[in-house]
Order: sequence, then structure tokens, then C-alpha cells
Amino acid sequence: MNKSLRIVFMGTPEFAVPMLDTLYHSSHQIVGVITAPDKPAGRGMQLSESDVKKYAVANGLHILQPEKLKNETFLDELRALNADLFVVVAFRMLPVVVWDMPPLGTINLHASLLPNYRGAAPINWAIINGEKETGVTTFKLQHEIDTGQIIMRDRVAIRDDETVGELYHELMGIGKDVLLKTVNAIASGDYPLLPQDHITDVKHAPKIFKDDCKIDWTNNTTSIYNLIRGLSPYPAAWTTLQGKTLKIYTADKLIEPHSKPSGEIETDGKTYLKFACADGYISLKDLQLEGKKRMGIEEFLRGNRGIGETGNQ
Repeated sequence: MNKSLRIVFMGTPEFAVPMLDTLYHSSHQIVGVITAPDKPAGRGMQLSESDVKKYAVANGLHILQPEKLKNETFLDELRALNADLFVVVAFRMLPVVVWDMPPLGTINLHASLLPNYRGAAPINWAIINGEKETGVTTFKLQHEIDTGQIIMRDRVAIRDDETVGELYHELMGIGKDVLLKTVNAIASGDYPLLPQDHITDVKHAPKIFKDDCKIDWTNNTTSIYNLIRGLSPYPAAWTTLQGKTLKIYTADKLIEPHSKPSGEIETDGKTYLKFACADGYISLKDLQLEGKKRMGIEEFLRGNRGIGETGNQ
């Protein structure tokens, strides 16, 4: 029978909440939750709590929100929790003094099939790069980020039309199951520790910035289509239209030869608007013009007569 472990959970965004919830309702004890400090947000710049903190508050869990993870007061509070195991899901990089503290070590759940897509945005980059499958991996933390010995994995196929928002929720679903199996295995003392594959062309998943989201219409239709899917609904791929930023959430790809300059618009003014790219068109379906609400293409065209008349935007 598995031993009941004392666990400190570390996480911040929505993705981590199902993992915390699963452990909270398991035979193990959540003795502390570490999450990001509250930050000003919105027009009123009121303090905003992380999704993990909201869950922890609602369930009466002990919360710590350190600004600095090497702060001695925080480290003393962490030691006092007397945890057997630390569990990390979508948190920041930990110093050795933290991850090496509990007797059973620290495990991380990462949303990729390691060693590929180490980094901050693995779900986005898997779609942007046109991968056909991805998954989740649990592993033991060690010095170099996302390189520790693998404990368990699970895989999912990526649909050709799947967005990062859809895949995000699918990985949340399988992630909680893999994490619980991992913790139970650690509690039983019987679990694998497999070295990560040593491959020379490891794919990375760095943090995504605004410039990474800008569409280059000289690229081929498939790569642009994958960029749109991999950034929808957030932070969203974008281009410019009549001097304003246009975010594109969903689109169709049309691979067909043409002689139009890349980025030129074609529209009937009522039902479709498409941008020319290297080997076809990207036809917009769901979009948002700067200063306006998000809307479907027909509603957008009704409110923006004359778009496309000047050709290349």
C-alpha cells in the first residue's frame, strides 16, 4: 500500500490547477502551496491572484508567495512544512537550495515529450512546428532546466486543425492522471528513472514575444496556418491592416498557385477575406481588429466596407 506523502505544490497558471486538485483529493496531504506574488493587473491596476492561489484559498490550503526563492525567511518557512516531496507544475526555475530540500526530491510535470520542447512555451511551439503528437512528462529536477531523469510520460495526437487553447486543455486532462500515478509510484518506492534521450537536434520552446507572433506572408500557407493555430487564442498571431493590428484566431489554408504579391488581400466584401502567401492563401475566419471586439469574418466585413480595394496591406 502506498505511503501518504506530505507534498508542497508549486505552480501559478490555470494549467497547474487540475494537478493540484487531483493531489488534494488523493490520499496524499498538501502541506503548502507556493505560487507567484499577487500582481497589479487591468485598467484599475488592482492586485490579481494567480489561478493556483485562488484554488488554494478556496480550499483552505497554506500559501506562500515569495518574491525571492533564496530568501532565508521563506526557506525557513518551507523547511518547517516538513514535506516529503515537492511537486512543480508551470512555476519558475528553482534554486538548488529549494529543489534539493525534501528527502524524496522534487518532481516536475512538463507539457511536452522531453527532451524535446524544453522551455516556457512547449504547447505553442509543438503546434507552430507542425508536430503530429505531443504529451506530458514527469521527471526529477536536477541542475540544468528540464533535463532530469524521466519518470513517466503520456502521449496525445495533435489534430491538423487543433489550436493551442484546445491542446492546452487536453494536456491538462492527461497531466493530472500522469502526475498522480507518478506521486503514487514515488510513495510506493517503486518507480523508473530513465535518462533523457541524447539527441543532437533537440527542439526548444522559448518564451514567446510579440515579434514571434507577427505573420510573414512570404512564408508558405502551412507554416502560417500552424503559427495561427499555435498562438490561438493567446497571445494570437497578428498582421497589420490599414495601419492597425489585426489578430487572427482561426483561418483556413488554401494551397493554390497564384501570381499575387505576398500579403495582398482578396475579398468579396461579404463572406471572405484572404491574404496571399507563398503557395496559396490564408482565409480569415475569426479575428480582432485593434480597438474592436473579436468577431467572425462576415460580421467584420459588414463593419469594414472597402477593405481590399487598395490591394497590398
